[in-house]
Amino acid sequence: MSIRAHRSPLTFQVTMTVLALAVFALAMVVGFGFYATMQADRVSLERQKIFLADGLQDQIAAVEREQESITVWDDSVINAKAGNQQWMVENISVWMYTYYGYDRVYILDAANRPVHAMREGKVVASAVYDEDEPVLRATVERLRGLIAQPPDADQGPAKMVAEDLVSLGGKPAILSIAPLVPSSDRVTQAPGSEYLHVAVEFISDAVIGKIAKKYLLDGAHLLPLSQPVGAAAIPLIDSHGLIQGYIGWDQERPGLTLVRKAAPALILAVLVAASMLAFLLRRLRRASSALQTSQSEAQYLAFHDTLTGLPNRALFDDRLRRALLTASHDAVKVALLYLDIDRFKHVNDTFGHPAGDELVRQTAARLQQTIRDVDTVARLGGDEFAIILIDVRNIRDAEDVSERLQQELQQPFKLMDDQVFVSASIGIALSTGPEADADDLLRRADIALYEAKRNGRGRYQVFAGDMDDLLLRKRKVESELRKALAGGGGIKLAYQPIFAADGRTILGAEALIRWAHEIHGALPPQQFIAIAEERGLIGELGKWVLLEACRFAVGTQLPWVAVNVSPLQLRDAGFADKVASILAETGLAPARLQLEITESVLLENNDTTRMVLAALRQTGIGVALDDFGTGYSSLNYLRRHAIDKLKIDRSFVRLLDDDRSSAAIVKALIDLAIALDVEVTAEGVETEEQKALLVGMGCHQLQGYLLSPPLEPVQLLVLAGPSLGESEPASALG
Repeated sequence: MSIRAHRSPLTFQVTMTVLALAVFALAMVVGFGFYATMQADRVSLERQKIFLADGLQDQIAAVEREQESITVWDDSVINAKAGNQQWMVENISVWMYTYYGYDRVYILDAANRPVHAMREGKVVASAVYDEDEPVLRATVERLRGLIAQPPDADQGPAKMVAEDLVSLGGKPAILSIAPLVPSSDRVTQAPGSEYLHVAVEFISDAVIGKIAKKYLLDGAHLLPLSQPVGAAAIPLIDSHGLIQGYIGWDQERPGLTLVRKAAPALILAVLVAASMLAFLLRRLRRASSALQTSQSEAQYLAFHDTLTGLPNRALFDDRLRRALLTASHDAVKVALLYLDIDRFKHVNDTFGHPAGDELVRQTAARLQQTIRDVDTVARLGGDEFAIILIDVRNIRDAEDVSERLQQELQQPFKLMDDQVFVSASIGIALSTGPEADADDLLRRADIALYEAKRNGRGRYQVFAGDMDDLLLRKRKVESELRKALAGGGGIKLAYQPIFAADGRTILGAEALIRWAHEIHGALPPQQFIAIAEERGLIGELGKWVLLEACRFAVGTQLPWVAVNVSPLQLRDAGFADKVASILAETGLAPARLQLEITESVLLENNDTTRMVLAALRQTGIGVALDDFGTGYSSLNYLRRHAIDKLKIDRSFVRLLDDDRSSAAIVKALIDLAIALDVEVTAEGVETEEQKALLVGMGCHQLQGYLLSPPLEPVQLLVLAGPSLGESEPASALG
C-alpha cells in the first residue's frame, strides 16, 4: 500500500500532464486548421472579387473599343450632321444593338440636343432622350470639357471618351460617350461642333454571366440595392462614389471543401491518436516506479559531469557561493584555482578524442586525490577544472596546493598504450573579504590563468590588481584597433626588401604592419596582433594587410610581395577563397604573392590547414616557412605540406660571427632547403661577415638591416630605382 501511495502523485502528475498536452495539441491543431481554412477561403474570396472587378473593367473597355469602330469614321460625321436617319439606323444605332447588344444609343448635336435615339433595337423619338438626360448630363459635360481642352504636346492627343456606371430606370448600366470624328483628312469639322455618340449597355445577368464565365465563377447575378448583400459581392460604384447595385456570385470555399473531403481521414487520425494516448498512459503508469527510482540519479546527473563524475558548473557555482557566504561570517578566506591542461588539443589531434577523454578522466582522479575532502574539484568544460579551497589562511596555502597539483600532473599518463606527459597552468584568486563575489572571484582566477599561459605554461599565477588594468588596456587597444580597421587611420604597411646574393638586386619585399597609435605611439606588432587573435579580429586585420600589400605590389614591378599569415587564418576553411578574391579584386597575379607561415602551423597537423595550404599552392601562391629552426617541425611535415621557401631565423644568423655551432646549424638548414629543392632566405643579416658566410654556404636570398631596414612604400620605390613603377619588368628587380 505504501508503494502505491508513493507512486500515485507521480503517476497522477504525469497522466494529467500528458492529457493536458494532448488537449492542448488537439486544440492547437483544430485551431490552426480552422484558421487555415478561414484564411484560404478569405484569400480565395478576395481573388474572386478582383477577378470580377477586373472583368467589369474589361467589359467597359470593350464597350469603348466597339464604340470607336463607328465614332472614328468619315461617314459617321457626314451622315449624322446631314440628319440621315436611315444611315444612322443601319450603322450606329440598331446595328450596335444587333451586333454588340447595346441597349440604348443616342446621337447628340453640337448643342447636346438629340438628333437620333434607339432603345432595345427600335428607333424611337428623339424626345425620349429627355428621360435619361438628367443622369447622362454630367458625363456629357465631362466629355465636352475634354474636347475643349487644348492638346498637350508632351503627352500627345487626349483620350476622347467619357465612361461611367449609371442607373437608368433603376437598372445599373455601362455608359460610354464618344465624339464623332473623321477618320481621314477628307472631312473636317470645326472644334466644338462635334456630334456625340452615347452608348448604354445595361449590366444584366447575361453580361455578368459572360464576365463570370471567364473566371469560372458560378451563380453570378445582379443584386439590386434593396436586396441584402453577402460576402461574395462587389459594388457597382459610379464616378461620384455612389453605389448603383451589386454583383453577387456563389462563393468558392477551397478551405472548407478541403476540410469536408479530409474529414474522414481526420476523424480516423483522431481515433488513432486517442488509442495511442491510452496506450501511452498505460505504459506511463507501469513506468512510474522506474521514474521514481531514477529521480535521484537524474538529480545527480544534473549537477555532475558525466565524463568524470565531478561537480559540474551548476554545482560548482552553488558551492562557491556557499563557501564565500561562510567565509564572510567566519573571517576565513576562500581560494579559487582555475586549472587548464596545456596543449590538450595536441593530445586530441595526435591520439584521438577517446584518448583526450581518458586524459580528462585521469586528470580529474589525480586532482581529487590531491586535495582535501572538504574542498571541491569541478569540471567547467573541456580540459578546464576549478578547485575551491576553504579555510585558507593566506595565498601561500593556495600556492602550496597548486605546486602539489602540478607535481602530480607531471607524472606520465598512460593513454592508448603510450606514455604521455602533460603540464597544467593554474590561475589563483583569493577572496578579499565579506564583500567577495563568486563571479568576480572566477573572473580573477580566469585572468590569472591567462597570464600563466601567456608567461610560458606549466606554471601557476596569482591574481594581482594590475592584471585588471592590463585587461582594460587590452580591451582599449582592441576597441581602437577596430576603429583603425574601419578607416580610423594609424595602421600602415612597411616593406623590407629581400636581396639577391650581390646585395643590390631586389628579389621581392616582405610586408610588415605598423601602427602609429595617437596616444601610445608606435605599438609593437606582436602586441596588437596577439590581441587581434584573442578577440577574433585577426581575420579582418589579415584581410586588410593582404589587400594593402596586393594593391601596392600590382602598381610596381616587384617580382613578389610576402605577407605573414596567422595560424588562426589558416584554420578557416574559406581562407584560400578569400585570398583568391583579393587577388581578383586587385589584379595581382598569384605567382607574385608569398604567404609566410610559422612552424606551429605544421605542428598542429590540422586537416583544414593542410587543405587550405594545398589550395593556396594550387593557385600559384608561394608558401614560405618563417623563423625556420626555432620550432618542432619534422622533415615529414615539410614533405607533406610541400613548402616553397624556408626562412632561417635571425637568432641563428646573429651568432654566425662567433659561434661555430650556429654556423653548422645554418649550413645544415641551407643544405636541407637545397635537398628539398626549395628557396631559402636568411633573416636578420646585419654584418658583412654574416653576408659573406651565408653566400658561401649557398644562401642566395638575404634580408636584414645591413641591406635595408623596413621602408615606406615611397622609400622602397626610390631604393629600387625609377624602373619599379614602369609597365615593363626592370632588370634591377631580378
